[in-house]
Amino acid sequence: MKEASPFVVSQFTNPSGEVVFRVYGWLDGKRVRKNFGTRAEANAERDALEAERMGADTGLRRALTRLTEEQLHEAETLFARLKEQPKPLSFYVEYALKHYNPAQREMTLPDAIADYTAFKDREHERGIISRSQTGSIKKELKLLQTHFGTMHVNEITAQQLGAFVERGKPSLKYVNNRRGILSTFFKYAYQQDWISANPIEKVRHYRIAHRRGSAKTMTAEQCRELMVYVEEFEGGRLVPYFALCLFAGIRPCVRNGEILKLKATDVRLDTGIILIEPEVSKVKMKRTVEIQPNLAAWLQAYPLDRFPIVPPHMQKLRARVAKKFDLTKDVMRHTFISMFVAKFRSMGEAALQAGNSESIIRKHYLDLKSKAEAEEFFAIKPRPQGEVICLPTQPKDAVAV
Repeated sequence: MKEASPFVVSQFTNPSGEVVFRVYGWLDGKRVRKNFGTRAEANAERDALEAERMGADTGLRRALTRLTEEQLHEAETLFARLKEQPKPLSFYVEYALKHYNPAQREMTLPDAIADYTAFKDREHERGIISRSQTGSIKKELKLLQTHFGTMHVNEITAQQLGAFVERGKPSLKYVNNRRGILSTFFKYAYQQDWISANPIEKVRHYRIAHRRGSAKTMTAEQCRELMVYVEEFEGGRLVPYFALCLFAGIRPCVRNGEILKLKATDVRLDTGIILIEPEVSKVKMKRTVEIQPNLAAWLQAYPLDRFPIVPPHMQKLRARVAKKFDLTKDVMRHTFISMFVAKFRSMGEAALQAGNSESIIRKHYLDLKSKAEAEEFFAIKPRPQGEVICLPTQPKDAVAV
């Protein structure tokens, strides 16, 4: 049997003669008595009082409000989320109103990446960053976009970025490289007001103990065999390239190395030097390389006006030679520096001509070669009939290390 309600509705005539409908009862020990103009209004109040009485154990309360049903539900949800927080809801609302600017912050990741890479392209055009740097940036950001899709930049968290840079179990150095690229991107996003804080700052950067050993080099005999081959390969088209990289230490990368940007006019046989301008140098610093007698012989036998430093189809042709002789990225440059130090015993001069620091020369190139092997290396010269022989050279005055 349904329990009778403690609230009753009765018709009542005021002393003025007005007929009203009265709701009467008790709630939480307090008497309730309210008059309404119609029975429908009185019945609605009775139901509300009953609901309030029944809901007392669950924390429900009845209140007059201008909020809609949806707004009331949202308010209840927010208060529930802030239950364990130290500040009231008003604090977080004030913070959001002060710091959030929807017109500036709502930038999707694809749009942000497009804007940033365009900025980096302009830096490359101005000579601020290299082609390889822009390539690395675009490659990593393409992976970032694939991973996070069309999320807004300000929605990406430090925890998500931490997992992203650690993907695939890479080396610690590779993790740091990924983090570095993302750091510059999110720093740019912060400067553009797309985010209010840089999330990458909370992503771990690893401290790595550098233990680089001696540089990988070629023997004088291997260099002789290489030059024999390139004289006969494709009519000698690659001889200037290999001669300059091997006997002058020009950085040899055929994608973005110094050799690609070196002008024939900067190879000056009349004065015996190669001028490396800042826009050619990897470290953006001007330097000169002394043309050794054997390199002069190669450049005279294969003049640059007939044999360009970078001939057509260079990458494919160079790859064929590299495969045959197992040439790693900088092995020719490493060989030149180690042979130079062995012959002339001057780390300072080697550093100046190679564009390195003396500490790098001492750490990686000192005592890799004997003086005898260095003499053999710098005596490799071409013969008119296309053979390569080793000729003695006059020793240069030694300079103390």
